[in-house]
Amino acid sequence: MMMRIDRRSLIGVAGLGSALMLLAAFGFQHLGGLAPCEMCLWQRWPHAAAVVIGAVGLVRPHGLVALAGALGMAVNAAIALLHTGVERGWWVLNLACTGGAEDLGAMDITALLDPTQGAPIVLCTEVAWAMLGLSMASWNGLASVALGAIWIAAARAGSATRPA
Repeated sequence: MMMRIDRRSLIGVAGLGSALMLLAAFGFQHLGGLAPCEMCLWQRWPHAAAVVIGAVGLVRPHGLVALAGALGMAVNAAIALLHTGVERGWWVLNLACTGGAEDLGAMDITALLDPTQGAPIVLCTEVAWAMLGLSMASWNGLASVALGAIWIAAARAGSATRPA
C-alpha cells in the first residue's frame, strides 16, 4: 500500500524548502562573510515568492497555487543555470557584476576603490564557494529543480479536504 501525501503537505514542504534556501543564502552572507553578486541576489527573489506562495497554499491548497510555486522554481532554475554558465565561461553577459557593463565605466576610480562609497562590487564570474565541483548557483539550480518537482507533485495531488 502506497502512502499518499496531500497537496497541503507538499506545498508546506516546498515552501519550507525555499525558506531554508533563503536562510542558507543569508547564512553564507552574514555568518560566512560571502557577499552575494547581482545574480546571486536575483536567485533569492523566486525563493521569497515561493515562501509567500507556500503560505497562501497552506491556507488555500489549490492546484493553481502549486503551479505558481512550480513556475517560480522554474524561473529560479533558469537564473541559476544562467549564473552557472557565466561562472564557467559558457557565455558572457554585459552586466556590472561581470565587469562588462557601462555601470563600471561610469564610476570614478574613488567610488570603485573607496569602501565607504558602498558595498564592493562582487563579480558574478567568480565562484565564491563550491562543494563537489558545483558552485552555490549550481546547487541552487539543483535545489530549485527538486523543489519544482515537489510543487508539481502538489499540483497533481488531491486536496486534504477531498475524499480519496
